[in-house]
Amino acid sequence: MILNFRTLLIVLLFFVITPNASSQSKKNFTIIIDAGHGGHDPGTMGNKKYKKYEKDVALSIALKLGKLIEKNMSDVKVVFTRKTDVFIKLIDRPKIANDNNADLFVSIHCNANNKTSVNGSETYVLGTHKNKDNFDVAKKENSVIYLEKDYSVNYEGFDPNSVSSIVGLTIGQEQYLENSLVLASLIQNNFKTKTALKSRGVNGVKQAGFWVLARNYMPSVLVETGFLSNDKDAKYLMSDHGQNKVANALYLGFKEYKKYWDDQTGMDTKIIENTVQPSGIEYGIQILSSKTELSLEDKSFNGLDNISFYKDKSIYKYVYNKSSDYNAVLSSRKTVSSKGFKDSFVVAFRNGERISLRDALKEDKNRK
Repeated sequence: MILNFRTLLIVLLFFVITPNASSQSKKNFTIIIDAGHGGHDPGTMGNKKYKKYEKDVALSIALKLGKLIEKNMSDVKVVFTRKTDVFIKLIDRPKIANDNNADLFVSIHCNANNKTSVNGSETYVLGTHKNKDNFDVAKKENSVIYLEKDYSVNYEGFDPNSVSSIVGLTIGQEQYLENSLVLASLIQNNFKTKTALKSRGVNGVKQAGFWVLARNYMPSVLVETGFLSNDKDAKYLMSDHGQNKVANALYLGFKEYKKYWDDQTGMDTKIIENTVQPSGIEYGIQILSSKTELSLEDKSFNGLDNISFYKDKSIYKYVYNKSSDYNAVLSSRKTVSSKGFKDSFVVAFRNGERISLRDALKEDKNRK
């Protein structure tokens, strides 16, 4: 068939102006949504009045959260550890996250307590438990390994009832602590303002030794949405209205975190001119955070030298290759990435004090 000029022009224009499907659907951020328990692992059960299992409430909220993200955030890929009432081994949940090279892991649960008056939400990040309540929550969630026939092999002698086993979980995971704490705080802020669930403790953000968080190579949180043993929380969490509110609060927390993540990773990718500044401004690659001070020769740095740190409240934050030359710092991200610190990012300082990267680059630009 011979095409005349007009037909050929129309065909060419079609290919030029029609959006490329693969570029339209490109995802630059992957979140794992983990509905706790499932199948023959029911989790905790609500009180006799409501008779609903944790596995069902967690799944419903997880699916609602995923739907909100998929509808409103086209650049985010959502991966569920389960979408139906099936049993997923604890060991497989972080494996799903790691196999998908995920950027974030959110595990959704419900709590219970022998005291039915206890209520409220909590969001946990990985860390050593500070009190018995935190330890008990971690022990309850970790104990699901006993529902697996081959648990003694899969978990290499891990004992949910052992404090030393739980302390051992935190080794090598410090680099994800800061971003995990940011997300946990944003989630709890939205629970406080957007739901009927109160935050337990000062701000609802807590640390404990959860196996499912310890094996992820990315920032991770475990959300205890509320207590099914409490009448008020149970009624709220088992209603469609309450689940929608909780899912929306989780979505808003994640949306704010995504903006924070974009600011960190998106601003430090462009080379700028004349970046050696005599102004007291320095840059560096932040690679990890720790609740305790680490030796600068600690194995957690994977052989990197030229390490310094600053302290932000009670958190020690470690920086690689601090320099007034922004371009030199930026190029060193390849070295950092090769050492396994995929969540590292550029930070800026003015006379030793941390400032936003945006402000530092703006000052540099204004001096030219």
